Amino acid sequence: MDKLFDSTWVLRITALVLAILMFFYVKSLLGEGISTTNNNHVDILTDVPVEAYYDTENLIVTGVPETVDVTIEGPIHIVLNTKLKKDFKLFVDLNALLIGEHRVKIQPEGFSDKLSVKLSEEWINVSIEEKVTAELPVEPDMKQGLIDEAYYLDSINVEPSTVFVTGAKSVIASISYIKATVTGNPGINRSFEQEAEVKVLDTNLNKLDVLVEPAKVRVKVGVAEYSRDLPIRIQQVGTPATEGVTLDRLTTSTESVQVFGPKSIIDGLTELVVEFDVTEIENSGQYEVNLPVPTGATRLSSSTIMIQANVSKVDAIDDETSNEANTDEETNEDVTNENNNSNE
Repeated sequence: MDKLFDSTWVLRITALVLAILMFFYVKSLLGEGISTTNNNHVDILTDVPVEAYYDTENLIVTGVPETVDVTIEGPIHIVLNTKLKKDFKLFVDLNALLIGEHRVKIQPEGFSDKLSVKLSEEWINVSIEEKVTAELPVEPDMKQGLIDEAYYLDSINVEPSTVFVTGAKSVIASISYIKATVTGNPGINRSFEQEAEVKVLDTNLNKLDVLVEPAKVRVKVGVAEYSRDLPIRIQQVGTPATEGVTLDRLTTSTESVQVFGPKSIIDGLTELVVEFDVTEIENSGQYEVNLPVPTGATRLSSSTIMIQANVSKVDAIDDETSNEANTDEETNEDVTNENNNSNE
């Protein structure tokens, strides 16, 4: 083995392989953006964070980009070292500036003096405003189309009912809506609770860049069956079959009944017609009648009602007595007439 490594050709081949591996390793680190100009190497550092220094307790700053791209140019070993160590940063120092609009320069720090550093965005416009916090009410929201047609939104409440919103003074002043929107699949037919994200919006329903505490609230949704009260109308069917029985009146103490079902169907109903067959009625009294469920409705608040039937009767004995009396009167009249004729 020692003799193998003592061979000059083995050492030369080993060095060549290592050199080739090192070349491809360095090339992979530098990336596709590398180029050479007058022995300088160029690379692009993408999405480098930008820090902002200011009084974060009392001020809000807008306009500072989260990241920018940085192009560095210089000796390859310095470019490579910078890319590997990442011991650099970009920042804007706003501590000396007053509230208002400003144009500032992003400052690079930690780069070698032997590198040329260029930013994709060097000068930026920033706005410095007073930070304010306001306690504002939250409005629970839910699309009516999510509820089954046979049900309706009975109640919707949110806990807590208010949230603390922190942001720039001008942004807080532009708040028009603070909503906690309930989501779900269509066809909801029961009450439920759901955690919802709080959204702060302006008049155009654009989401505003503010801090909300708490960021989520609990929404309680009450769902109930849709129904309407319909007046009851009794409809007589047939006539009493018993001789001498006459139906005088049909009434009920139940004036209306609650009908449940889809809104599109229930809203089209004007009354509930209850048919009452009087064919077998012989006496006055109360009779229990089943209520019909209208087509498309799901149920009624009551399945039956009591109907009062008032009837009058003429007895057969009274009819015979009346007939006999009529016959006697006719006989007396005949006798009287005969006596008068005889006297003449």
